[in-house]
Amino acid sequence: MELERKNGEWIKSGSCDLGLRRIKVRKESVYEEEEPLSPMARMFQQPESNVYVIAMLGFKNPIDPHFLKANLVHTFLKHPRFSSVQVAEEKNGGEVKWVKTKVDLDNHVKIPMVDQHMASPDQFVEDYIANLTNTHISTSIPMWDVHILNLKTCDAESTLVIRVHHSLGDGTSLMSFLISCCRKTSEPDALPSFPAAKKSRPDTGWFWKFLSVLLLAWNTLVDIWMCLATTYFLKDTQTPLKAPSRAVAFTSRRIVRRTFCVDDVILVKNATNTKVNDVVLAITQAGLSRYLNRKYGKGMGDGESWENNLPNSVRLTATLFINLRSSPGIYVLTSLAAIAKMVKKHSQNDWGNKIGYVLYPFKIALKDNPLDYIRDAKATMDRKKATLEAQFRLFMAKVFVRFYPTKLATFPLTTMWFSNVAGPQEEISLFGNQVTFIAPSLYGQPVALTIHIISYEKKISMVLSVDDKIIPDPYQLCDDFEEALKLIKKAVVAEGLIKK
Repeated sequence: MELERKNGEWIKSGSCDLGLRRIKVRKESVYEEEEPLSPMARMFQQPESNVYVIAMLGFKNPIDPHFLKANLVHTFLKHPRFSSVQVAEEKNGGEVKWVKTKVDLDNHVKIPMVDQHMASPDQFVEDYIANLTNTHISTSIPMWDVHILNLKTCDAESTLVIRVHHSLGDGTSLMSFLISCCRKTSEPDALPSFPAAKKSRPDTGWFWKFLSVLLLAWNTLVDIWMCLATTYFLKDTQTPLKAPSRAVAFTSRRIVRRTFCVDDVILVKNATNTKVNDVVLAITQAGLSRYLNRKYGKGMGDGESWENNLPNSVRLTATLFINLRSSPGIYVLTSLAAIAKMVKKHSQNDWGNKIGYVLYPFKIALKDNPLDYIRDAKATMDRKKATLEAQFRLFMAKVFVRFYPTKLATFPLTTMWFSNVAGPQEEISLFGNQVTFIAPSLYGQPVALTIHIISYEKKISMVLSVDDKIIPDPYQLCDDFEEALKLIKKAVVAEGLIKK
């Protein structure tokens, strides 16, 4: 079915566009036309990148379903995107718009029956989420839902699974909205706090500014060429981590996580004069190298004396997503009025998918000195900061998304996706229930491996979304990341960069 606008009302017609299911809407209904979907939101709707955000929140106490629903009415249902459906208009070439509707919470709050005395509750939660990634939310309702799992696991008394279609917003938008529903546990009336925004660079002379502009222009031209080359002919090496085709977008995902002490990451960051993002990218590069070396050979040991089994010149690229808002980082909304204002166009902290992406090359190798992974990551990130590649990718989405299935309107077929989102610095509670962990991830993406980095209080987590037919041992990959951090920290101490 399809909605068609005639004489000021929505009526039912027969065809379907972009797979969006339409429903009959009478003149007396509450549907109201709003703005069109953004180009990047449309890209997250394409058949080979029909992406859902799925976030797991652990709680210190069981979840009261009635109390949760009552709070959703005053938070989620007040948000324009969480109370709208997506409608395509034939008159405008199938342009998809947000249309406000009434929300029945019973369609969005799921409470499965669970055996409180089962043998492996952690495995049950993992399997439940994996099965959830086989399903989609009906487009006849707002595309989000929550799943209440009142089951004690190793690090929580209950788990809330929040699923949102990526077209509703990117990680910054969704995390900002979620955290705005939370409060500090130490101050129940206070909003969570985040690390201060990065200060602008000091003013420099005209000569250095001129050189910076030239470097920016050159890097952007090179990256545009690499963008086109990667799209058409410069493919990643077919490693045990890479999906053989985009068909992986239609497979289920297993989502696992590994948590580190944030103090260890900060220690390495301060000792090497780098950024947290540089450190986690170095950990990722070292961990991927260890994992692939094991896959290519039969090396066993402590990770320092392995035989090198890696092929020469492994090309392994990540699609690394970048927040393109004028105000970087997570922003906390102080009122419902602030939410409504943010959804409007030209807001400083625009809601939506205000992201671009860059191609990040991981140098797969076993390093004699683990600090070389830090140096590689810093050099690559410094290079990516001096380019307009992410802005160019967003420009391509705006120009070409209407002409799908051109390859320019799809995500490149890299080996993996990577994203890093800052979380709150202190313990928080959602609707009065203390949060023990936050773990966001994705499914529906055309890669077999996606890594999300998120910090929360004194912890930093790596959340992996994997196709377990291609990566059947995701916990081994987590072990390699953990070992990589230990080796890097050990190298920092050994070189005397910090005191023991």
